[in-house]
Amino acid sequence: MAKFGELISSDIPVLIDFFADWDDEENSLHSILRDVAAALGDKAKVIKIDMDKNETLANALRIKGNPTFIIYKNGEMKWRQSGDQDANTLISLVEQYV
Repeated sequence: MAKFGELISSDIPVLIDFFADWDDEENSLHSILRDVAAALGDKAKVIKIDMDKNETLANALRIKGNPTFIIYKNGEMKWRQSGDQDANTLISLVEQYV
């Protein structure tokens, strides 16, 4: 959990995708996140966290939906949404906090 605290304390936005490997939609989402990361470059971080491998963290954040996206900046949650999102939506959301 300490590493997560360091991760979200960044002064640039951090987009986190909480996902589960068993979800068939995850493969298409992976390419969407790659596009988001490429579009944002050094202006933001894009991170994927497997809910099954990080169950304690997922439970602490009350992650129920798959996928769940959260944007943090300076350790503060700025936005959260469960369900599929397209690349353009995610890019514009993150850019609000750059």
